[in-house]
Amino acid sequence: MTGIYFSGTGNTKFCISRFLSGIEGEHRLLSIEDSAAVSEISGAEEILFAYPVYYSSLPKIVGDFIVNNKDLWRGKRIFIIATMGAFSGDGAGVSARLFRKYGAEITGGLHIKMPDCIGDVKALKKSPDENRRIIASAKEKIDKAAKNYPLGKPPREGLNIFYHLAGLFGQRLYFSGKTKHYTRNPKISAEKCVGCGKCEKLCPMRNIHIADGKAVPGNKCTMCYRCFSLCPKKAITIIGKKVIVQYNFNDYSGKE
Repeated sequence: MTGIYFSGTGNTKFCISRFLSGIEGEHRLLSIEDSAAVSEISGAEEILFAYPVYYSSLPKIVGDFIVNNKDLWRGKRIFIIATMGAFSGDGAGVSARLFRKYGAEITGGLHIKMPDCIGDVKALKKSPDENRRIIASAKEKIDKAAKNYPLGKPPREGLNIFYHLAGLFGQRLYFSGKTKHYTRNPKISAEKCVGCGKCEKLCPMRNIHIADGKAVPGNKCTMCYRCFSLCPKKAITIIGKKVIVQYNFNDYSGKE
């Protein structure tokens, strides 16, 4: 089975890795950022596709990957994992509709709640203990789904009309502009930035560059929060105006 994913801060990578580890056989796992991803998909029959959900929709980078490689999906059997901080509605369904449009068969969908990585919005933050409980619950759900998958009993979360309506009226109808285009982010404090270049290396969109010893953002941010979470000087914000807490999956994941 071939696993293809996009992960901003580690949540989705953990979930797809754990799912694959629970299925017997050889597996290949690649990010959509990997140059070999397209050729790997081309040669695969069965694909596990995973991504985080933003505002009940696809991250712009994920939607573009699917559309830009539309000829790859015909005849593929695809199981979708959608990770979320709180709510997604039809998190798996938003990509499923695209995949079906391009000729793929959707074998199932799995929604996994994970700690929210949006560390500049206070209302979304939970305590470390709460985050550890969320991850423990996620592990159980992933393991159960991986066990049932080869038995022909995959979950189908996010794929029917009721999920679709929940996603549409829950968030997407009101926040469609948030993911329809790339955004003019991140916001980088010139006072705090020391020009270390870490954000420049981490950005999946190559949207940040160092100029005159400072990080300078462009206008093609996909809101993955990778730069925010790993900035050593807490100089970056994306949605909010203040760093409340930087998210690090490894702080909450515990030992396997």
